[in-house]
Amino acid sequence: MRSLLTLIACCCVVSAAAGTEKDPLLSPSTKSAVVGAAGVTASMAAASGASSASSAASSAPPRKLTEREKEAQAEADLTARIQERLAIMRANQAARVAAAAKAKKQAAVKEAAVAAIPKVYSNVWSYEGETGPANWGKINPAWAKCGSGNRQSPIDLRDGMKVDLEQITFDYHPSSFNVTDNGHTVQVMVGSGNFLTVGNRTYELIQFHFHRPSEERINGKGFEMVVHMVHKDPEGRIAMLALLLERGKPQPVIQTVWNNLPLEKFDTAAPSEPLDPQDLLPAKREYYTFMGSMTTPPCNEGVLWLVMKEPLQASPQQMALFSRLYPLNARPVQPSGGRIIKESN
Repeated sequence: MRSLLTLIACCCVVSAAAGTEKDPLLSPSTKSAVVGAAGVTASMAAASGASSASSAASSAPPRKLTEREKEAQAEADLTARIQERLAIMRANQAARVAAAAKAKKQAAVKEAAVAAIPKVYSNVWSYEGETGPANWGKINPAWAKCGSGNRQSPIDLRDGMKVDLEQITFDYHPSSFNVTDNGHTVQVMVGSGNFLTVGNRTYELIQFHFHRPSEERINGKGFEMVVHMVHKDPEGRIAMLALLLERGKPQPVIQTVWNNLPLEKFDTAAPSEPLDPQDLLPAKREYYTFMGSMTTPPCNEGVLWLVMKEPLQASPQQMALFSRLYPLNARPVQPSGGRIIKESN
């Protein structure tokens, strides 16, 4: 209806404009005004029509989506949500990987810092309790041989192979000495120039010390004490001469040592009188020999043992004096492990 009215108005304006153009009674200026008015009226009518059309289009109801369009829209929405969720998951995974890498790096730095700290192990050992022989190999890694070695000393000297062993050559002389109570035994350091030779090798006497009871056994038999005389060759190889002690008459060298004991543990006495290691040797020089170890930590192996078959004698008083200082300072017998033991005929 509104479109029809607009059309009629336009027709009227056109007619009026045409009639004015042909009317001789109207002036030119009047004709222009009438034509202009007609143009404005036409423009207004056209605008009104356009507005009406636009209004009509905007007021039209929206078009309903088809089922296929609805499915496509739903699928697009789901895909968008999945992509968003995947992005979140990737971000979380990346964050976890970064956190794990950071933690691993921090742990490595901490571990390296701990490893850089020097480890300090105990050097304390004894003959009983937690620091006793059963635990020597666990106290300090440098003492591992005490627990895992297969050539450890002392041993029970059984079933020795009787052979013609060469005689040990002793070259001992009166020497200066000092006496130390080192907390484990009484140790006597001897001046240089005292040697023994066996197996075409010469070893120099460094020191001797005492154990109670004897660490070595002979066919299961133990002795009240033993003297260990430590010798070393120029290459650092050790030969250990063991002198078994049994009760009897006084031993002069032992008495000289007892006379010069320091008054305190860990102290050293340095007397002016000499001491002759030759006076410690038994009259008979037959011996047992085998390869073993030191009998105290670190229990190093590769030690040549020479155990004299004839025991020395020491008086009960001399034995008792040492027992007041060290009633027990002997390592238990170790497995022989199939070692060859030789003894003099």
